[in-house]
Amino acid sequence: MEDLTLQAPILIQTTDTLADMVRRLRREPRLALDTESNSLFAYQEQVCLIQFSIPDADYLVDPLILKDLSSLDPILRDVAIEKVLHGAEYDVLCLARDFDFRVQNLLDTRVASRTLGWPKSGLGDLIEQVFGVKVNKRFQRANWGQRPLSQEMLDYARLDSHFLLPLRETLVQGLEEMGRWDECQELCRHMSDPPQWENGFDPFGFWRITHARDLSRQQMAILRELYLFRDQEARRLDRPPFKIMGDQVLMAIARAKPGDGTSLSEVQGAPRKLTQRYGTKLLKAVERGLKAPPPRRPRMRGLDEHAQLRFEALREWRKKVARKRKLESDLILPRDLMLSLAQDPPKNLGQLQKRMAPLEWRFQTYGRDILKTLSES
Repeated sequence: MEDLTLQAPILIQTTDTLADMVRRLRREPRLALDTESNSLFAYQEQVCLIQFSIPDADYLVDPLILKDLSSLDPILRDVAIEKVLHGAEYDVLCLARDFDFRVQNLLDTRVASRTLGWPKSGLGDLIEQVFGVKVNKRFQRANWGQRPLSQEMLDYARLDSHFLLPLRETLVQGLEEMGRWDECQELCRHMSDPPQWENGFDPFGFWRITHARDLSRQQMAILRELYLFRDQEARRLDRPPFKIMGDQVLMAIARAKPGDGTSLSEVQGAPRKLTQRYGTKLLKAVERGLKAPPPRRPRMRGLDEHAQLRFEALREWRKKVARKRKLESDLILPRDLMLSLAQDPPKNLGQLQKRMAPLEWRFQTYGRDILKTLSES
């Protein structure tokens, strides 16, 4: 952080200070919001800090100390109070998962900057671009589950919410000047209703490993067994799976199909220390994979063959529109809506309009093209 002097953030760790903060936030027309989690340090991540900023104060709420945060829910649900976040989707999902909170009336500054077509949308980039302040990212990968948090970590955490309100003003002005305010706003409203999301294990997640689908059928079976072993070990040690071994290591072992300790130690891309620590278990996983039937390639969840074709057609249409407008394709139409339309296509514009609510701007702009794309695929 350069040339920046701020009032100290207010750490909320008691019921009295929480109550004082809640009374203050209720009087505000808008507030900034962010969260910090311990996803890099625990098998089951959790929200470890919740940051609120208003024009003259930055609050840091400690959910690991305060066991009852229910007084925050009415504020987050209050549609009369705008909540300004950056990269809101993750925060909204985590708050819903850990506390059953719902964030209503939100504005995502990342969505806003991308809707403007700005080339960089990271929060640090936006702060530097708009305010000329360079934020030190030293604590970006910190363990927010540790206690006590250092003053440096607290100062860092508050910066993720401190600049959001003035940043909002700059972005909204730009959106209104370009006639894109409604387009941005309705996508933010769509983000307010997160899907049901559990912080759990996906036994089919190995299919999403980069280049996994390039493996042979036998190598794929080995990868599945290695992936299952890694998760088992991560649970035992309460660590994120990637800290047990990375995806590239799993892929290297699956490709090599080692049958003994010597061949395992010779696998390119598998650290010697790791193969020594888990050698016997890794070889057993390889053996299970060699004996197991290959896993079936999954289709997109809930989509039959015809729905898959409709989804691909919508995706291609979306790419063309995005290229023409010089925007990223997910801003044109959310992926979850495309999946829904592909699975159960509407028969007419009236049905499509109901399905696309609250994305009325997108319906008016793209509705006929979407219906045509679905009917022709």
